[in-house]
Amino acid sequence: MADAKKAAPKTIAENRRARFDYFLEETFEAGIALTGSEVKSLRNGKANIAESYAAVEGDQIMLVNADIPPYAQAGPHFNHEPRRHRKLLLKRKQIDKLIGAVQRDGRTIIPTKLYWSDKGLAKLEVALAKGKKEHDKRETAAARDWQRDKARLMREKG
Repeated sequence: MADAKKAAPKTIAENRRARFDYFLEETFEAGIALTGSEVKSLRNGKANIAESYAAVEGDQIMLVNADIPPYAQAGPHFNHEPRRHRKLLLKRKQIDKLIGAVQRDGRTIIPTKLYWSDKGLAKLEVALAKGKKEHDKRETAAARDWQRDKARLMREKG
């Protein structure tokens, strides 16, 4: 029973719009440098990464515009800024690869999922992405509708 619990990491927040707005090419698992009150707030399951992105600052990659609300039990002196820039913890090769893709190829680094790892650490899944044009979004919606209709027809014909 303990193995079944470890198999599925607990999701804190998910960016469901990312697949609709971007072509996701490659994903990376990154740690996040957090303060104590941010971790407590995440333990309550409160976070929003829908409007966030990762930006290159010097030779580091920072998570920008991710909303982790203040922890209610922490006093005003020990609480955190809800939308502060947070450092992403990646290996140097991964950082260099992401920086190169952003600067050379014009890619974007999009956070797709925030979750707890097996060891109880907050992890962020980031994806190297290329923005979709309006016609690409229409094609995606049409393909999704066709798959739904096809599944419905298969169930009816059975």
